[in-house]
Amino acid sequence: MDIDLSGRRALVTGSTQGIGYAIAAGLAAAGAEVLVNGRSAGRVDEAVASIEGANVRGVVADVASAEGCDAVLEAAPELDILVNNLGIFGAKPVLEVTDDDWRRYFEVNVLSGVRLTRTYLPGMMDRGWGRVMYISSDSSVVTPVEMVHYGVTKTALLGVSRGFAKAAAGTGVTVNSVLAGPTHTGGVEGFVSELVGDDAPWDEAQRQFMREHRPQSLLQRLIEPPEIANMVTYLASDLASATTGGALRVDGGYVDSILP
Repeated sequence: MDIDLSGRRALVTGSTQGIGYAIAAGLAAAGAEVLVNGRSAGRVDEAVASIEGANVRGVVADVASAEGCDAVLEAAPELDILVNNLGIFGAKPVLEVTDDDWRRYFEVNVLSGVRLTRTYLPGMMDRGWGRVMYISSDSSVVTPVEMVHYGVTKTALLGVSRGFAKAAAGTGVTVNSVLAGPTHTGGVEGFVSELVGDDAPWDEAQRQFMREHRPQSLLQRLIEPPEIANMVTYLASDLASATTGGALRVDGGYVDSILP
C-alpha cells in the first residue's frame, strides 16, 4: 500500500520518545508535516533533529494543562491529524492510589486528549477531512491489578473516542482508538525492573515479565514502537477512510480474547 500524507499537518503529543516518537517518525516518513511535542525544550529539539529528511518542528508545552493546549494552538492553528499519545503509567496497589493520583492520571491520560480534540475537531469537520486518534491500551479491557488507575483512564479513552466519532459522523473526519499492548520503551524497561527485578539480563527479564504479568499475550514478547506507529500511520491516511469509531488492536493478541 502507498501511504502518502503529503500536505497533511499532524501533532503527536508526548512524542520525544517511545511510542509517540515512533509515530511522529512514521507520519513524517509518509510525508506529513509533523509537530513533535514534549515538556522539555532540549528533548523536543533532540527528537526533531533525529527525524531526518522530514518536515518536522517542535512545540514545548504541557498539554495536560489548558495553558499547554493554548500554546499548541498558537503553534498550529489548524491540524489534519491529531494523535493523542501523551500518557503516564506506574505500578501502585489500588488501595494506595490517592485522590491526587486519580486526578493526575485523569488530567494527563484523558483530559489532555479531550481538550485538544475539542479544540481541533470543529476545524477538521468544517474542512471535510481529519484524523483523530487516541493511544489506548490493552489495559483498557484487561485491567492490570498493579495499575488499576492507569487501566481506568485507558478505558475512558474508548468511550471518549467513540463519542467524538459520533459527533463527527458524516463529515469525512474519523476518530479511533489504538489499543497498544506492552511495548518496549525506556519507561517500560524501568517498569519491568520494578516488577521482576534488575538482576537478570534484559531478554530474560522481558520473558519473565510476559510470563508472569502478561501471560495472555499470544505474541509472548514486548511490542516494538514502530509496530504501533504502522497502525497509526495507516489510520491517518485516506486508505482508512471507512474506519471510524473503532478500537484497533496492536496488543499482541490474547490466549482467550474478550475483544472483537
